[in-house]
Formats: sequence, structure tokens, C-alpha cells
Amino acid sequence: MTLQQAKPPLPSADKRWKLVNATMRRNGYAGHALIETLHSVQDAFGFLDEISLRFVAASLDLPLSKVFGVATFYHIFMLKPKGRHTCVVCTGTACYIKGAGELLDGIQARYEVAPGETTQDDRLSVLSARCVGACGLAPAAVLDGDVLGKQTSDTLIAKLEELD
Repeated sequence: MTLQQAKPPLPSADKRWKLVNATMRRNGYAGHALIETLHSVQDAFGFLDEISLRFVAASLDLPLSKVFGVATFYHIFMLKPKGRHTCVVCTGTACYIKGAGELLDGIQARYEVAPGETTQDDRLSVLSARCVGACGLAPAAVLDGDVLGKQTSDTLIAKLEELD
């Protein structure tokens, strides 16, 4: 962003926007700070919504399509609020061959939620990942940061049922 271009106004009076703006200012409102800025937004608000993506695009003078593309490419970025618990099902080759699809089907049948979604009660967010690095434990899932190996649909759902 050149000095002649005016910065867009903060989307709201929420003080968390000042933290996001500080990240962009520290990097000179340069496009190369996009990922760091998106992390800043997600750290502050818990997810990236359309308002935040538009604000970042305007502030860094980047096309909205590029900002959205980066936000959707990296699995770490959430476009919706996360649930109290997170279950990531590995869909890498080893896990897929050994039944990752059945794990996702079982979760969807039980909780009516697909990968990338959160249950209506905000209890559980379900994600898929290309690989979680536990190929020897296939099919694997990561539940609130703990790797669960050699899962079946029934064993994974039983673990999910144990959550508060």
C-alpha cells in the first residue's frame, strides 16, 4: 500500500481490530504479510469471516480472490467459528485406503456435520487433513490435539460421545 492510498477504516470499534492493524502496520501494509495478518485475525477472532477477509484485502491492497484463496488453501484457517472440540480426520493415502471415508461417513451420519462444518450446538468442528503424519496408525484422527490411531467409525464416535 503506498502512502497516497488511504487505509480502510476498521470494520468496527472492537479493540481486536487494532491488534490486526498493528500486524499490518508493522509489515508496512505489504502483501507479503498476508499469511501473518490472517493468523492475526484468526488469533483475535477465532476464525476468518467475510468482513475480515475484505478488510485485509483492502488494507494490504490485494485482490479479495487472493486473500480468499490463501485462507481456503491452508487448513489451519477457519472460515466459521470453531466448536468446543475439534476432530480432524486424516484423508492421506494410507488413511484413505484403510477407511478414512468410513470415519467421515460415520461422523456425518451421527452428527449431521461434514468436514469443514461445526455442529449446530457448537460442540464439535469436523475437519479433514491431507496427512497428519501418523500413517502407521491408519486410519487416524486427531481429537483436540490427541492422535487416535487405527480407528473405526464406532471407536471414533465412542470417543466423540465421551466429550463434554
